This record gives sequence, structure tokens and C-alpha cells, in this order.
Amino acid sequence: MKYDVIIIGGGLSGLTSASLLSKRNLKVALIERSYAPGGSCGIFKRGHVTFDQGSSMLYGFGEKGFNAHRFVFNCLEEPIDMIRHNLLYCVNFKGKRIPFWPDITKFADELSLVFPKEKKNIHRFYHDMLTMYKHVMVDTPSYTTPDETDRKAALKSMIRHPVSYFRFLGFLNKSAKSLLEKYFTDPEIFKFFDKLTSTYCYATVAEAPAVLAAVMFVDNHVGGSYYPAGSTLFLPGKLEKVIEENGGEMFLEKEATSVIFENDKPVGVKLNDGNIIKAPNIIYSGTVWNLYENLIDAKYSSDERHNWAKSQVPTYPSVVLYAVVDRRIIPDDTAPVEMLVGNPDRLDESEVTAYILSIDDHTLCGKDEHVVIAIGPTFQNWDTYHDASYQEQKNMEQERLISVLEKRFSGFSQAVRYAEIATPQTIEKYTMKNGGAVAGPKQMLGQHMFRRLHTRTEWENLFCCGESTVMGTGTPTVTTSGLTAANVLLEKMGKEPFVYKENMKNYISIVDKPFTLDRMYENYNENERSVMRKAMLCRFCEHPSCTGKDATDIRGIMRRISVGNFIGAKKCWLKAPVDGSKLKSYESNCICGLETGKSVSIREVISFISDQVKI
Repeated sequence: MKYDVIIIGGGLSGLTSASLLSKRNLKVALIERSYAPGGSCGIFKRGHVTFDQGSSMLYGFGEKGFNAHRFVFNCLEEPIDMIRHNLLYCVNFKGKRIPFWPDITKFADELSLVFPKEKKNIHRFYHDMLTMYKHVMVDTPSYTTPDETDRKAALKSMIRHPVSYFRFLGFLNKSAKSLLEKYFTDPEIFKFFDKLTSTYCYATVAEAPAVLAAVMFVDNHVGGSYYPAGSTLFLPGKLEKVIEENGGEMFLEKEATSVIFENDKPVGVKLNDGNIIKAPNIIYSGTVWNLYENLIDAKYSSDERHNWAKSQVPTYPSVVLYAVVDRRIIPDDTAPVEMLVGNPDRLDESEVTAYILSIDDHTLCGKDEHVVIAIGPTFQNWDTYHDASYQEQKNMEQERLISVLEKRFSGFSQAVRYAEIATPQTIEKYTMKNGGAVAGPKQMLGQHMFRRLHTRTEWENLFCCGESTVMGTGTPTVTTSGLTAANVLLEKMGKEPFVYKENMKNYISIVDKPFTLDRMYENYNENERSVMRKAMLCRFCEHPSCTGKDATDIRGIMRRISVGNFIGAKKCWLKAPVDGSKLKSYESNCICGLETGKSVSIREVISFISDQVKI
């Protein structure tokens, strides 16, 4: 098949580019190493419990603020249900619990209780940052990375609010610390902001650029914090749905091993199975290190460029605890996201962010339990651990993280029903994030903004998006980078780009909390709802017991149907269909049946897509 564009990497940025380009009727081929798209945004299951792999504190879905996700879904005309949290999160700092209210004045009052001597300055700081943010980011919405911003549009915005714009641009090469010093004198409040920037962009206030910090300190308050109703399966799943409904093709469990050049120009990609896919355009959605050290042969690039990529300083590696605990152990006033600051004086392994999304979404686990995901830094060299020593170290990390959570939730260690650990090696294996650096290159002075990968590369038909690019880390920012890459290619091909228009139809629905199983798929008809509920019972196993080594992707079919991607499910089925007796054996071998006595209704689901789904 002939393709217009190859997308390397199926994280949120790659999926965003691919879905938007498919919407414009380009023939898209997306290559993703994992068996499911999403990168660090997605799920895995253990029994009846659903765990988010990583990205689950989501921004950019609000009516106001930097709402890149809302804009993309409105462009795609793809509905998605979202839960809006009452609080953005809570920070547990020096024995005090600081709730981050969406109302920025209310939050400033809350922060003033912790730093009473700085009350006036806190209100002045947030007032100034909010004013500048509204003038620069909100009044004239633009969903474009700075390296691709239209100069005429930028000039119009600058003329509208010149003071705010020049002030904003003045922060470009200054540290967040220098910004804070204009307002505060208490050394303790600097430690607090250190924890915020280390969470937002994995850098201290001395490292983080003021231009980023000024936006991050207020953006989340304006737009709010969200979670996809039913789990993060739905965010990448809906983007995949648009791709497949519009003729795009997903190459899952395929790894791009090299970019193929002809006449010093990229013309395609070689896969790990030896196959080659060609297209006149390529969009890369991965790390800067993998691009220049693995995919592009050194003879096609300069030593200077290769050394620049290699010199990019990564964010710290992370470990993740996935746990199920007794519901009673989590107090009723707990926020879905709690940041635990173990050492206010410096960043160490006691700094953990706990995600308890089952507070607002009851579909993730049983009524008497909670899902807890805790992520934090690790400063050990995990490459030195092998076999037994690796497992021993994982066990020690699990105990350490549980002990950190014990300090916030008394009795936590005794309430654990299930737990497992993802190390930096695990993170790299499943997401290709080098060394387990979950946020790619650190967003610090010297390698921020324009000193990172740009959307355009030294080759006129190779484009980049993702957290290694100008926008850096965070789901709204990588989504913006994917949108920008798509628009650059559309403009190159003479097609209409996706730009903000007044009164765009809204496809984001905010559902009531708590979200419960009985409300899943309530916007679908009875037949669809029934088959989707059955498909959602699938474990989406990494190593499916149902099909074994057969080519039929029952796991992929169920995953697609679970998010309403019926066309994609049928296409998946038609790649390797089998007869009824084989389907019966798949049901017999289903892990759910082997463990609980009730298998996933594979035959019924296949019958539905065979009879009722037209492509």
C-alpha cells in the first residue's frame, strides 16, 4: 500500500499527528513497538483491576486555558467523556496539606496559610502571572509550537497586549528562581516552588526557565485537571479510532530500526521484521537520542548534530509502584493526586506523587478497594542489577515506596492487597524512554525551548514531535507538538491546516463524579453497549493465553471495541480470521475463564463485528 506519511511512535504526540492527518484523508502508517498505542498513556490489567501505566493527571480538556486536547478532539469531531477533579492535586509539604483549588485566588489564600509572611506577595505573584497568562495564552488561542508560530499572528497578539508579551519574552532565558526573587524573600517558599517545578518539568527553580514556570504555575488552575471516564485506555483509543476509520493503518508490535535514505533523503523506515515501508514524508515521535543514535545512520548527519543530541541531559529516571489497597485506608478527603514531599530541602527518593484515580472513577476496581499508583525518582544504577539481584532490588523498592505512602496513609502497608514495581528498565522496555527518563530531556536553561528538537529537521520531509521537541513534557504540550507537525505537513502538501475557530462544536463531555460501571457506554445503543461491556472484560494480556502464537489479534479486537472503534476492530479481525471452532478454543483458553470460570465472550463479540460492522 502507498502511504503519504509514516509516523514513528504511537505515543500521544504521534497519535495526534496521525489522527489529524487521517482526518484530512492522508494515507497514514503508524509504527508502534508496543501491542497497544499510547506510550506512557494507557492501561494494563491485573485480574479485575485496571492500572494506568503512567500519564493520568491530564490537563488541556477545559473550556479555558491551554486546552490543546479539547481543540484536537473538536477538530477530529470525536466525542470523549472526561471526569473533572474538584482539586488539581494536593501537596503534602512539611507536615501541611496544601490543596490546589482551581480558583487561583482561593489557592493563594490556602498557600498564604503556610507562608503567612508572604501573603501579600503570593497574591501579587499569582495575580501578575494570571494576567500575563490570559493575555498571552488565552485571549488569542494558538495551538502551535513556538518554532512554528506565525509571525503575523504573533505580532497581532503582541500589539493587543504589548506589556504582557514583552514581559513574557523577557523570561525566555531567565530562571524561575530569578522570577520568584522579584516577589519573595522567605527561603522556605523557594523550596515549595522547587517541588512544583520538579513535578511539572523535572527541574529545580534554578534550572527551570522562567518562561515555562510562569505558564505552569497558573495554567492548571485555569483549565482544570481531568481523567478519561473509564480509564486512560480511552484517550489513545479514541485517537486510534479516528486513524483507522479514515483509512490509516496501525503497525503495532513493530519497531522502526532505521530510517532508509536514498540520495541523502529519508524515504522510508525499516522494521524489526525486515520489512520496509516507504512514504514521501516521515514524522518522528520519540526521543532525540533514539533518533540520532539509533534510527539515523551517522553518515547522513553531522558529528556536530550527533554530539548535540548525545549531550542533551535527561530527566531523572523513575520507579512506579502499582498497588491495590483496602478502600478504608484512604481518607475521604484525599485528592485523586497527592504529591508527597519527603525532604523539603532537596530532591531525593522520598519525593513521590500518588495517583488514586479510583476516588473519582469507580470502574477501575472493586467497591471495597482503591488503585494507588506512586511514581518517584530513583538515583540507583539499575543496569548493574541482573536476575536475582534485580528482583531483590525491585522488592526493596516496593517496600521503600510503600513505606513512603505509609507516612501519608497510616496503615497503608497492612492494607496492600496487591503490588508490583516498574523500574527504569521496565519503563524503557515498554515506552522506549531512554534509561527510564519519563520526561525525556530536562527542561532546563541551556536546553529549553528553541534549543531542543524543532518540528522541522535538517531534512525537508522529516518532522518531529513529542517531549524531546520545543514544547517539552506534559500531555497538552506533546499533543500540541503532534498537532504542529501535522499542520506543517498539511501546509507543505497544500491542504488546510487545523486552526482555532470561534464557536467550534464541542465534543468533550464532562461526566458527574463518581463515575460508575453502570454509566459506561450510556451514549451507545443497546447492542453496541452490550458488546462493548463484554469486550471490556478482556485483560488485553501482554502474552494472551487465548490465542497463543496465532496471528488472530483477539486482544487488539477487544481493546478497540472497548472504546467504540468498531471499524478498527473489524479491520483487525479481517487480517487473520479463523473459524468458529478456533474461536471456541480461544474462549476455552481465556485467562479470565481459567481464573474465574467465566471467559470473555469472544464468539459473541466476533459475531457482532462480522454481522453488524460495515467497512
